Amino acid sequence: MQADFTKLQRAFNPRCIAVVGDKLDYNLMWLRTMSTFEGKFYSVQIDPKAIERIKALGVENYTSLLDIPEPIDLAVVAVPRAAAPKILEDCITKGVAAAEFFTSGFAETGTEEGKKLQNLLTEKAKQANFHLIGPNCMGIFNPKIGVRQSHRQYAGFAGSVGFISQSGTLAITFSIEAHLQGVDINQSVSFGNGIVLESSDYLDYFGHDADIKAIGMYLEGVKDGRRFLTVLKEVAARKPVVMWKGGWTEAGERAISSHTGALAMPQAIWDAVIKQSGAITVTSLEELIDTLKALLYLTPVYGDRVALIGGSGGESVTITDAFIKAGLEVPLLTPKSYDEMATFFNLVGASCRNPIDPGSNWNQLRSIMEIVEQDPNIDNIVLLVFSATRLLPPKLLENYLSTVVNMKGNASKPTLAIIPYLSVPEDMKQAKSIAQKFEGSGIPTFDNIERAAQALRNALGYYSFKKSIE
Repeated sequence: MQADFTKLQRAFNPRCIAVVGDKLDYNLMWLRTMSTFEGKFYSVQIDPKAIERIKALGVENYTSLLDIPEPIDLAVVAVPRAAAPKILEDCITKGVAAAEFFTSGFAETGTEEGKKLQNLLTEKAKQANFHLIGPNCMGIFNPKIGVRQSHRQYAGFAGSVGFISQSGTLAITFSIEAHLQGVDINQSVSFGNGIVLESSDYLDYFGHDADIKAIGMYLEGVKDGRRFLTVLKEVAARKPVVMWKGGWTEAGERAISSHTGALAMPQAIWDAVIKQSGAITVTSLEELIDTLKALLYLTPVYGDRVALIGGSGGESVTITDAFIKAGLEVPLLTPKSYDEMATFFNLVGASCRNPIDPGSNWNQLRSIMEIVEQDPNIDNIVLLVFSATRLLPPKLLENYLSTVVNMKGNASKPTLAIIPYLSVPEDMKQAKSIAQKFEGSGIPTFDNIERAAQALRNALGYYSFKKSIE
């Protein structure tokens, strides 16, 4: 079935929502989750006890979806699976733009009854060209207007990331964890079994949304590999797509079957497909967030040569090893740069090679960054902030931060910072404060050397692909 973007636009940006069958046993989970929704929402419930609680929440309830007196853009369906076909028929009759079916117990169970019910839903929805999201999913997250998948998610503002996930839990976890690291969702969808609309449809839709600057995905498999690859190539040519695939082990493949009923694709085939498309593959939630952060904050990365500023002693060795292991280079600067630095690098313990250890020369940071910015041997700048936070008194630390922020406005080379969130509470508070200041000026921050190096390498891979097709 071809997705209708007009219907998806209504579903992802609804004016009116109906929550069908919210369970009292779940403490009316969906009505509580949608309490932040800026539009109008109704309940559809026939249980008298639940209706009493719903009225106490101030939500208008109807015993039939068909009785709601206005058009419905999105229905949230949380009924027992046996009732799902009837609710789908009501959605079709009512002209609902789309429905997300939280209801589970279909093909993912591996039972004949579950498969039969799923086939029935699929047939009914496709015959009516109805946009069914799921089943067995957490549906849509649009924080700007308060449409949420969980009461733990934020609302009232939006970022620039689109996120597509077969897993509802991972969709929620990603939104919360990424937010804590300065990466916010614009729109997200958990699509579960994906019996009508699948990953290709959402990818195509997000790919055409100008407010979405980068797309993250968690997938367990795809149904139409040819179409998926075609859409992925088209979207990746316009904006970054970062892909995390679950189930690359034999045990993981078994888990996929019982989770969403998806058919897992062999890892070797998957890797080849993604590489051809220009998307970026990652292997963990952390790498997914880090890579999106690098792509959103960094200026385009076109070279692999890195200047490391701030390491000292053994730190310099381990930091250099981490960046080289990630496939990057830590070269010497030009003789001209060293001659310029020699005019103020005159303290014992300082080193102006690469990594550059300022020693006590932190007041010369502006000069160091200006020299590195102009050095033709360097493509990217990495600031190792932990040495500064440990060594500098508060006033000098503030000067350090101001220097970096001001320099960023005049710098053309991609610049990132590493700020470990140390276990001491005071250090953690300070590290987060520094990260907010840096990211507010367009400098992505990472709390781990290896994660920073891999994120930079992934960004380089994407921009190298973009350059190759231009």
